[in-house]
Amino acid sequence: MRTGFITFLFSIFSVTCSFAADMGGPKEVEALTAKEQAMIPIAALTAAGDMERLKPALEKGLDAGLSVNEIKEILIQLYAYCGFPRSLNGINAFMEVMKVREAEGIKDTVGKAASPLPKGMDRDAYGAEVRRKLMGVTEEPPAQGYQLFTPVMDTYLKEHLFADIFARDVLDHRSRELVTISALAAMPGTEGQLRFHLGAAMNTGLSADQMAAFVAVLESKVGVRAAESVRQLLRDLLTAGDG
Repeated sequence: MRTGFITFLFSIFSVTCSFAADMGGPKEVEALTAKEQAMIPIAALTAAGDMERLKPALEKGLDAGLSVNEIKEILIQLYAYCGFPRSLNGINAFMEVMKVREAEGIKDTVGKAASPLPKGMDRDAYGAEVRRKLMGVTEEPPAQGYQLFTPVMDTYLKEHLFADIFARDVLDHRSRELVTISALAAMPGTEGQLRFHLGAAMNTGLSADQMAAFVAVLESKVGVRAAESVRQLLRDLLTAGDG
């Protein structure tokens, strides 16, 4: 697993370097669908608290084919990563965007709502399995660090984030990880979490070309700092793997 992860990082590093001087033109971002590209600035700008740039990003997301419920789900998930205040600010911004579009006679696709969670669902077991899949392992690693120091945080992560939220079927896990790495890249001081979720994004099926496209969209739609934080982290991961 370690060798495969490092090979993946090397392929990302090679591709991202090829457009490092380019702001990410159409050719680079085609690896992601229009809807996936639209998710990136929505998540990143919500996490950054940039409501003025978020509103047009929300409009572009709807125009790209994201349903109302898919965008709601992005904003709901983000409270677990950037807190209720910014998540709620994003939801309020979306409400304003929807009000204007409705007044203009624009009919957006509402999309499906989340299915109810199964009755009697073992949320601890479900969340632990989701986390193992994100990590790319089949067995639960020994508890360490914060898991031993504050066990309740591990419970919250498994039972709420990776069960209550990730089990909602409006977005698949790949989309959720794309949202997560977009948000983490936009926030300073989240390098450890971003490192984990870059690997998790790969384990949900995002390819090297798609990860390169992710960085290109970040750079062109969010900012150079956010994109460079990802590039630098990928370089660090590659160096650590070689060592």
